[in-house]
Amino acid sequence: MKQPTFKQFREKALLDSDVKKEYDSLSAAYELRKNLIRLRKQAGLTQEELAVRLNTRKSNISRLENVHSKISPKLSTIEQYVKAIGYDIEIKFVPHRN
Repeated sequence: MKQPTFKQFREKALLDSDVKKEYDSLSAAYELRKNLIRLRKQAGLTQEELAVRLNTRKSNISRLENVHSKISPKLSTIEQYVKAIGYDIEIKFVPHRN
């Protein structure tokens, strides 16, 4: 029997309303962290180099970028991070999707 792909597994799992609710609650934090990593890499910086710019330790950068982290970073921390790689923050509100 053929194993389902991750996409197939996710689609089936999201049919469960409890799973979908949890998935949706985590998606914004996951996307934020993915974007932070992408922008840092586009800036040509390692976690160590960014830590030096921010006068912090690499472990703090790693924790901030960890997509499995349950910790929510403060807006001021995110702002310092993106400024150190040459960006500003723009917050956008959109209607809730159901």
